[in-house]
Amino acid sequence: MHQWAGADTPEVPDIPAARLIPAALLGIAVIVVLITKFKFHPFLGLTLGSLTVGAVAGVEMAAVVDSFTKGFGSTAAGVGTLIALGAMFGKLLADSGGADEIVDTIVGRSSARTLPWAMAGVGALIGLPMFFEIGLVLLMPVIFLVARRSGLSIVKVGIPALAGLSAMHGLVPPHPGPLVAIDALKANLGLTLALGVLVAIPTVAVSGPLFARFAGRWVDVPPPALFETSEDTTGEERAKRPSFGTTLFAVLTPVVLMMGKALADIFLAEGHVLRSALDFLGTPLIALLIAVLVGMATLGRGAGMDLKAQAKSLESSLGPIAGIILIVAAGGGFKQTLVDTGIGNLVADWVQNSGISVLLLAWVVAVLIRLATGSATVATVTASGILAPLASGMAPAEVSLLVLAIGAGSVFFSHVNDAGFWLVKEYFGLSVGQTIKSWSLMETVLSVSGLVFVLILGLVV
Repeated sequence: MHQWAGADTPEVPDIPAARLIPAALLGIAVIVVLITKFKFHPFLGLTLGSLTVGAVAGVEMAAVVDSFTKGFGSTAAGVGTLIALGAMFGKLLADSGGADEIVDTIVGRSSARTLPWAMAGVGALIGLPMFFEIGLVLLMPVIFLVARRSGLSIVKVGIPALAGLSAMHGLVPPHPGPLVAIDALKANLGLTLALGVLVAIPTVAVSGPLFARFAGRWVDVPPPALFETSEDTTGEERAKRPSFGTTLFAVLTPVVLMMGKALADIFLAEGHVLRSALDFLGTPLIALLIAVLVGMATLGRGAGMDLKAQAKSLESSLGPIAGIILIVAAGGGFKQTLVDTGIGNLVADWVQNSGISVLLLAWVVAVLIRLATGSATVATVTASGILAPLASGMAPAEVSLLVLAIGAGSVFFSHVNDAGFWLVKEYFGLSVGQTIKSWSLMETVLSVSGLVFVLILGLVV
């Protein structure tokens, strides 16, 4: 049995490739089969997959457990707190009526021709601080209402909004997937955020309003009867809510702080007073903490919510994300197991000698795991673990693009093993075939165009 020094040191055991490769493949296969066939929770699948890797590689099981728990703990500490703060802010945005204000303002100023573009903007803006499933449920009544009022197909209106939502989910922190990849690959968060937004804008345009023109012809269905709202009750969900400007200020606060830190690191000398201040304020934990406090002061008060109502909103946000945090942390444990066995270094050496584009490889790995498990988050955390050693010798911008390539791959072709597939199918009132021709193809266009724009950026940064 082999031993390793653990996650604190870079030493890896001298295990032959003939054992390492089957160990990694079998570990991933265990994760995929347990999640897809036996319906195990991804947390259990990732944990058992990590133990499988160590056992097949011939490492002492006590050392495997030690490595997994260290990876689990460091990821939970680094990413779990950010997910919790992001969920708090997203819930406050929804409960205060701020999300409704964004939607009403943008959609209310749009013509029939610009409506799909406006819906893409709404999806992206709502998707910036919110988890995909929460944003999806929040957007559905809006999509139905807009489709009915405009007379457009629900696919022409809905697909652009879902494209904006999905692009944010796969490419832009503080979503769990990108955060885990940033943590695993030691990427610069501010730089990744800036490049992620650069990639997301044209990606949303292609996969949203442009693709919806074709999807609307293939699948032309009226909005279902869900969320029927009479004209006299529309807009009365909340008597008072924050203004559009106030809401936009709150949503963009963490983005501006994190981007400010990235720009300060580039343009200001180390030790500069402003750089030191922005380094602190732009730290993800501090930026999101400030966002929650700003949200309480602006969104909460703007909606007339007292402190008790705000506290209830914040508290109710944490329950639904417990599973996400466990999955993400277990993904960190799996990553550490792969790193400590030496499989990551083996893959890194192979890629460097093969001449294959690292960005293309990262995308393909994420696509394969996404297709097998149906989970964008599982695809991201697993691919990040496999590719982590490659990032150590890369420039900061290249590491950020590696994160985005994995993120683009993680949303490829949502199908029957993805909860999002069934959410869209049932809400839109589509058949399985219609869902594939609209939602699944949109996700594929988003993934491929995301990769293309990442590769283009790779030529210039």
